[in-house]
Amino acid sequence: MTDPAQRLSPVYRDMPLTIFEQMSGLARATGAINLGQGFPDDPPPPALLAALAQASAEKSHQYPPMAGLPELRRAVAGFYARSQGLDLSPEGVIITSGATEAVASAILAVVAPGDEVVLFSPAYDAYAPMVRRAGGVPVFVPLRPPHWQYDRTVIEAAISPRTRAIIVNDPLNPTGTVASADELAMLAQICIGHDLIAICDEVWENVRFDDRAHRSLLALPGMAGRAIKIGSAGKIFGATGWKVGWLIAAPAMAAVLGRAHQFLTFTTPPMLQWAVAEGLDTPGIAEACTARWAQTRTVLLEGLASEGFALLASAATWFTCIDLAASGIALDDRTFSERAVYEAGVASIPLSALWEGDDSPDGIIRLCHCKPEAMLTDAVTRLARWRDQLLA
Repeated sequence: MTDPAQRLSPVYRDMPLTIFEQMSGLARATGAINLGQGFPDDPPPPALLAALAQASAEKSHQYPPMAGLPELRRAVAGFYARSQGLDLSPEGVIITSGATEAVASAILAVVAPGDEVVLFSPAYDAYAPMVRRAGGVPVFVPLRPPHWQYDRTVIEAAISPRTRAIIVNDPLNPTGTVASADELAMLAQICIGHDLIAICDEVWENVRFDDRAHRSLLALPGMAGRAIKIGSAGKIFGATGWKVGWLIAAPAMAAVLGRAHQFLTFTTPPMLQWAVAEGLDTPGIAEACTARWAQTRTVLLEGLASEGFALLASAATWFTCIDLAASGIALDDRTFSERAVYEAGVASIPLSALWEGDDSPDGIIRLCHCKPEAMLTDAVTRLARWRDQLLA
C-alpha cells in the first residue's frame, strides 16, 4: 500500500523545514542566543498593549468584517497618507492575518496555472512555494553582493510571454538593502512595458535607517492599477505574533484579493485590529519603535566592526549580514550557522538557504539586531572568541 504521505502535494511533501524554524529550534534546544529568526525580545509598545486590553474587554470577539474593521482600514490609509504621501481609499485596503497571508492571497488572486512569476534571489522563502502551489512557475533573477542591485538587462531577459507578475521585496530581506529611486523607476517601467502585476512586499518600509525614506512602487506613475502593496503591523510595531497585515490595491483589484483572503483566514482577531488601528492613528508610536531599533542596530554594527567582522552595507530591516571570508572565516554559511549554534552559542541564518537558482553566494550569514543591547554584546563576544579559536 502506498504511504498516504506520498500522495500529498509534492510542493509541501518534498519541502524541507524552513531555515527560520530550524535555527530557532536549535537555539531553543541548546540555549543559544537567537540572532537568527527576526523578532524583538521586548514587548510591543505599552500604548498598544493598553489598547489591546481595552478592546478585549469592551469590543466584540465575534467575526469582524471579512475585509477588516472599517476603523483599521481607515487607519491604514491615514497612516500611509501621513508617512508616505499616498492617497489611498479604505476600500482598497484588505486586512489579513499577517503579511505572509497577504502574500498568499495576492499570489492566489494573480497567478493562474502556467503563469511565470519573476522572483529575486535571495528572497523570503515563502514566495516560490506559493507560486508553485498556485500552478505558476517561479523564474529567479539573481541579485549579487555586495550591493544587491537590480539589473534591467538581466530582469528583462527573464521575462517571457507567459510572465504574469513580479514580486518585489523592498526593503529586501535578508540583505537589509533598499532600492534606489532609479531602480524603482526602472522596475515600474518594466511592469508597464511588459503588462505585469507587481506584488510589493513592503513590510520593512518603516524599519529604515540613516534617513532613508520609503517610497512605494505603488506610488510611481502608471502603477496604481497594477501594484499590490503589502504591509505588516508586526514589523511596524515589533509585534510579530499578532499577525496583522494588509493588502493595498486599487479598489477593484482589492475586491478580488479579498475573495482569495476570505478562503484562507477569512478574518483576523478583532481585538488585535482595534489595537493596531489605535497604534497607527497615534503619532509617534511607530517612530519610537524604529528609533529603538536604530540604537540596537548601532550596538551590533559597532560591536562586530570592532571585532574585525566584515559587514555588508544595509539601511533597513532588523538584519545585518557578515561576509565570512572577508572576516577570516573559512567556512561556508550553512556550516558556520550549524556549528556556531553549538560551538559559539549563537544562532544565525545562512543566506544561501534563501536562494534558489545557480551560483548562490555561500559565504554570507544574517544576524538579527532588534534584541536587547546586552544580548547583542554577549553574542558579538561569543562569535569573536569562537572565530579566534577557528583561526588558531
